[in-house]
Amino acid sequence: MISPRQILIIQPSFLGDVILTTSLVETLATSFPEASIDFMVRKGNESLLANNPNIRSIIVWDKKHQKLANLWKIARAARKTKYDAVINTHRFASSGFVALMSGAKYVAGFNKNPLSFAFTHRVNHVMSGVHETERNFALIASLVSTDAPSAPRLYPSEQDEKLVSEYTQNPFVCIAPTSVWFTKQWPGDKWKDLITEFPDRLHVYLLGAPSDKEACQHIIEKSQGKRVINLAGELSLLQSAALMSKAEMNYVNDSGPMHLASAMDAPCTAVFCSTVPDFGFGPLSTKSRVVETTAKLDCRPCGIHGHKACPEGHFKCAVTIDPKHVSAHERS
Repeated sequence: MISPRQILIIQPSFLGDVILTTSLVETLATSFPEASIDFMVRKGNESLLANNPNIRSIIVWDKKHQKLANLWKIARAARKTKYDAVINTHRFASSGFVALMSGAKYVAGFNKNPLSFAFTHRVNHVMSGVHETERNFALIASLVSTDAPSAPRLYPSEQDEKLVSEYTQNPFVCIAPTSVWFTKQWPGDKWKDLITEFPDRLHVYLLGAPSDKEACQHIIEKSQGKRVINLAGELSLLQSAALMSKAEMNYVNDSGPMHLASAMDAPCTAVFCSTVPDFGFGPLSTKSRVVETTAKLDCRPCGIHGHKACPEGHFKCAVTIDPKHVSAHERS
């Protein structure tokens, strides 16, 4: 077993993947408090790791402009840094190239990576029945003394906390109603019906990216004058996380905001439409629940990441979920 002094974690994938990979940061920082940990992400996700006291440097890969040239620069820099351990949670050749170019003594990755044959430590990637944090933990299990992964964690700044404090004066819930994938997104009319289930004492904040603002506004217009405020595009990711940590409940799809809640141990109700928790991306918060359709559908799940439209044309995995079931805890 080595005791690494310089560690590189590679995860240039989506927002949720980066959040869940912070579990590795927490575990490694606890096991090797003197080690320096760097983290490689795709451009656009770097803000998630801001303020993390356990990360020395955030390495940003711009995949939209001069993708290969930028990857080559990162690989050369990694070799120059002389990492002792490189942990690659990404399953594509691009990340495998950086891992191997580093020259690290310990290079861990999943066997699905095309270059995994050259890794010093390969782990079988099991998609069913294992949470993503546990899958990733297998990459460092032989390095650390603990036998379980730490929880993922984000670090909103004091300024982030101060900015959202104006929204926390009254009891509230947050709703993140959108998703990149249509089939992972509970329909807007369903979210509207959910809001009508809430007691009048609650304020409701709708969260999302600037591109989600219009969809959120449509939900507000249909929600019959409830205390609903559209914050889509108004808060950064860490500010949204800070707000979610103070909510009585956060209602989300199987999407990035669910992982924001997990990283803040914020209460969470996750609506799963076309995907299933068995893929390993369910909520991790102490107070969390998953709501799925009770209909017996042979077509579900229809994919790991979702689709732009229901392949069967009926979207029964979403439309058969009763808002009263989703809001059950509000009436308990």
